[in-house]
Amino acid sequence: MIAIHDLTKKYGDFTAVDHLSLEAEHGEIFGFLGPNGAGKTTTIRIIAGLSLPTAGSVHVDGIDVVEEPVRAKAMMGYVPDRPYLYEKLTGRELLHFVADLYRKEWRECEPRAVDLLRYFGLGDWIDARIENLSHGMKQKLVIVSALVHDPAVLVIDEPMVGLDALAQRQVKQLFRRLANEGKCVFLTTHTLSVAEAVCDRIAIIHRGKIIASGTTAELKKESALEDVFLELTYGD
Repeated sequence: MIAIHDLTKKYGDFTAVDHLSLEAEHGEIFGFLGPNGAGKTTTIRIIAGLSLPTAGSVHVDGIDVVEEPVRAKAMMGYVPDRPYLYEKLTGRELLHFVADLYRKEWRECEPRAVDLLRYFGLGDWIDARIENLSHGMKQKLVIVSALVHDPAVLVIDEPMVGLDALAQRQVKQLFRRLANEGKCVFLTTHTLSVAEAVCDRIAIIHRGKIIASGTTAELKKESALEDVFLELTYGD
């Protein structure tokens, strides 16, 4: 699970994340919504160990991401909003490389990798250079690489960017499958229909603060989730 307590991140006089607290549990898909500049990516970068908080704490599966960053990262799969790939590698070489980073034997990871590649229709492309893949194929390969070591927690920033309708459906179904396996899926999205369709719980962040949280049903009540989101973040 992900447990965030009183998290604050400042850049000089600017407060990007302001005393934020939330918990995302095993077995659920947790959506983190907010307009541009709300603090979503800053929060995710702290969870992933790529940025240090000014104050507060983040624990992944009970491990403090600041005190024990290597152990915390070993529990996670992370997909940034703008992933970088080594274009001259093949898909197989990339997945080998990622497995090595997590100190996993390829023979342990290969069955899961093959299953995910086939699921996304990439099985015939595993030995192609990444530079020859389409944008959508690269995005799917990034997701596979984040899951190749079988992490307990998946942290993903804007998962649907560059994906067509079929791939978006595959990703939604994969997230549900992971949650059903007892994993925690923590995602940000600007696509409110995605949050409404797949997330078990949602938190809305605005100007670095959580301004609403709960299940989709609790948040939307008698209104569409989009109306709630726009009212809460742009109503002032």
